[in-house]
Amino acid sequence: MSAKHFINDPIHLVNTALHAVTLTNPSLALDPINKIVYIRPGSGHHNASQKQQVSLISGGGSGHEPSFAAMVGQGLLSAAVAGTIFASPSAEQVRAAIMARVDNNEPGEGNGRPGGVLVTVMNYTGDVLNFGVAVEKARAADVNVEMVVVGDDVGVGRAKAGKVGRRGIAGTVLVHKISGALAAQGRSLGEVAKVARLVAANLVSVGASLEHVHVPGRAAPDVNSAERLKEGEVEIGMGIHNEQGSSREVIELPAMVQRMLTQMLDKNDEDRAFVNVNSNEVVLLLNNLGGVSVLEMGGILAEVVTQLDKSYGIRPVRILSGTYMTSLNGLGFSISLLNVVNTDIGGPSMIELLDDPCEATGWSSPISKLTWEEKNTATRDQDPTIEGDVRPSGLTMDASVAQVALKQALESVISAEPEVTRYDTIVGDGDCGIGLKRGAEAIAKHISSTPLSGDVVVDVANIIPVVETGMDGTSGALYAIFLNSLLAALRSLAPGEATPKVWATALRQSCEALSRYTPARPGDRTLIDALYPFVEVLEKTGSLKEAAEAALEAAEGTKGMKASLGRTVYIGGSGYEQVPDPGAWGLAFFFLGLAGVLLGQAEGKKVDEGWEKI
Repeated sequence: MSAKHFINDPIHLVNTALHAVTLTNPSLALDPINKIVYIRPGSGHHNASQKQQVSLISGGGSGHEPSFAAMVGQGLLSAAVAGTIFASPSAEQVRAAIMARVDNNEPGEGNGRPGGVLVTVMNYTGDVLNFGVAVEKARAADVNVEMVVVGDDVGVGRAKAGKVGRRGIAGTVLVHKISGALAAQGRSLGEVAKVARLVAANLVSVGASLEHVHVPGRAAPDVNSAERLKEGEVEIGMGIHNEQGSSREVIELPAMVQRMLTQMLDKNDEDRAFVNVNSNEVVLLLNNLGGVSVLEMGGILAEVVTQLDKSYGIRPVRILSGTYMTSLNGLGFSISLLNVVNTDIGGPSMIELLDDPCEATGWSSPISKLTWEEKNTATRDQDPTIEGDVRPSGLTMDASVAQVALKQALESVISAEPEVTRYDTIVGDGDCGIGLKRGAEAIAKHISSTPLSGDVVVDVANIIPVVETGMDGTSGALYAIFLNSLLAALRSLAPGEATPKVWATALRQSCEALSRYTPARPGDRTLIDALYPFVEVLEKTGSLKEAAEAALEAAEGTKGMKASLGRTVYIGGSGYEQVPDPGAWGLAFFFLGLAGVLLGQAEGKKVDEGWEKI
């Protein structure tokens, strides 16, 4: 686990984080003494047509952000009470929230029904006791208050959980959202509490994590501590406070998701069959415990949705994926399923309430009800590689000579890969050589199956998509721009013979086009340092050999040249003094191969300049 934090004082961390919630939502205020975030009185005038009678309060230990403080806002919670990290708030904090930080006993306008407060708490002993004490104190003060306890975790079965019951984890936010939307519609406390309990009773959740989390301010555990998971281990069923799960094992994602879904959905598992998920409508919530990349969450979601459909015939009517309830920076995730049932209050439905808008920064559900329900499956299937046949231009070359020369050039680039990679490992991220090799191999394969025709425009046009798909990164984009502009220049010079002068003119125009997209110029230590001298010498002499040798000399000249662009700028160090620019070196090898010049021959030995006949 990582014990590194930007803020190591846990008290300061919690206080400033609570304050930050009010900075991102101006309708919220903070009671710093009691650590209560609440809706400012008078907020939500745009919803004045529906007078809200019932206030919703939740909370618990800090460290689960955006739950609970960032779930406060119009259409969701009215207030949230925070404890210290992973510790329940005190009964007095909760009592202050009920009695003084929300509307607690106002009668509804025009309908005579009393208002009140719904307190929702996750099933942890400290939370249940402290919130329970506060609820009883409020009742003794004649406040109409109800309390709902949410336990959705199936990670610990009935036998092990005993009388304590299921723990509360991320499925709790669905209880908040649905009950908050119902309260915003002006429904009574009895109705809001009934629906909240109904949602809680139809939830199943389970989590998994690659590591326990470190709480700021605490000593880091020993490397041999049982808290630490072994390399490659996953803890299935781990709670949001580092609580023990059901198992630790080395397991890949597909098998792990299968195990998690089995714990949630196996009707024959008497220890865990808490909910019979049999509705035609199921909601899926995939929750990031704080430390999983957005990219990886996407991969996990795809696996979960695929297995739900394939193994259980479940196609969720709503899919929510994001960060709703964390365990600090926990390297894990949880899956929650809501079995949607009739609310039995004469509408609205759970799905409608889930879709209702709210103003809480912690709630993320940007897709509208209409978008979900239109179930649009249309796609655009036009092949993007089909751009129509390129018409012959009449700008010609000797196809057999060009085929041999281009093959030599590509082989030269491929042979230079280890050297280019070594250079780029010193001054970059090590991928330049592989990228050039991948592009060269793709072109070689293409001209092997589709030999050059002899029409310059047709041949370049056919090579461009190979480069665009075979090379990525910055160099791939530069080559793609250069080749596309080269194609346009060659087309403008047709018809005729593709002499060195014609090539030089087209290459010059391509350099000018490239300069519109990159500030790189000779002297900046990039592939431009090899490209420009090649074009200049070809323009002056018409000699491919001399142009290639000029490119090599310029590439060698980048050794010791300090970079102005590219990743080398950020890496720093003195590596640039030891090696030439990898991109320039790789391009020089292409030109040498094109001219039929071996590296040892570049010093003046006799070479075959046959390609200049083109």
